[in-house]
Amino acid sequence: MFIDERKLRIRSGKGGDGITSWRREKREPRGGPAGGDGGRGGDVIFEATVQLATFGDMEAMTLARAPDGQRGGKNKRAGAAGPDRIVLVPIGTTFYEAKGGDLLADLSEDGMRWVAAVGGKGGLGNARFASATDQAPTRHTLGKPATERSVRMQLRLMADVGLVGLPNAGKSTLLSRLSAATPKIADYPFTTLAPHLGIVDLPDFSRFVMADLPGLIEGAHEGHGLGDRFLRHVERTRILLHLVDPLPFDGSDPVANFLKIREELRSYGRGLSDRPDLVAVTKADVWSAEDGIGEVLSRLAKAADRDLHPVSAVTGQGLPQLLVALVGALADAPPAPDVPDSMAATDEGVDPASA
Repeated sequence: MFIDERKLRIRSGKGGDGITSWRREKREPRGGPAGGDGGRGGDVIFEATVQLATFGDMEAMTLARAPDGQRGGKNKRAGAAGPDRIVLVPIGTTFYEAKGGDLLADLSEDGMRWVAAVGGKGGLGNARFASATDQAPTRHTLGKPATERSVRMQLRLMADVGLVGLPNAGKSTLLSRLSAATPKIADYPFTTLAPHLGIVDLPDFSRFVMADLPGLIEGAHEGHGLGDRFLRHVERTRILLHLVDPLPFDGSDPVANFLKIREELRSYGRGLSDRPDLVAVTKADVWSAEDGIGEVLSRLAKAADRDLHPVSAVTGQGLPQLLVALVGALADAPPAPDVPDSMAATDEGVDPASA
């Protein structure tokens, strides 16, 4: 299951209590203070990793809790510290306050960490309070309480190239041809129900990440079809590659279809319509003059106002040239945009099992 939103409660470890104790040794029955300190509580830490693709790959949990520190011991023995709780999350995970929606952290690179809740400090044993004027202190302190909070997690896929287009435009087929990704492919709409990532390896030993994003339909920015939930993943891509089927099975106008996608990106906002983009015309292996392909390509080039890249993921036609164009566009493209610094505090779209 593709899960890209989750609500989670977080609790660090409580600090262990210090104790009051006295040294008891042979021939020294009235020894001095010997109460040990309590151990510190564990932190809750989130770490981004390439090993996870969605929140559905994470450990199922509604509470991320770190162990408490242990109570101090006799003979000045300190209590054991609570170990930190490390929670692995996919790259591109953002954290927002559950109430208020302020951005707390954005784990956008492999290995990045965020300490979400700091463990409480351990209390002091009575040995700590011995002084020249008080050689037999009878007081100790308790450990500091745990830190608790609730957060909302959102996933925005991190990719260099995002494939956009109507259902059945050929996005999944192209991704499978250019990378080792194996998305589901079939001749019916909405084959792709969840984004897929693939690594495209280049002859010069460089590489880039390509994302196959679920097919959009008119009104997607308002939640229609697969909705704006997946438009969110376009936000973190550096450039967009529009895939257009020039001969749709349903007989629709390919130029109108292309303009619909552009309008959805514009309506969604957050700079998507200004993102650098290229236009690839798919399924070139089945074109024929009898289909009026020349007139379609002419109209599409005028609407796109840029060069078109005819490709066939089946035969490989045009793919080397497309890769050269993508590499050139990436070289000039700005870094991935920052995420919003706040989100609406709403339960919409949050995984019910973890809310």
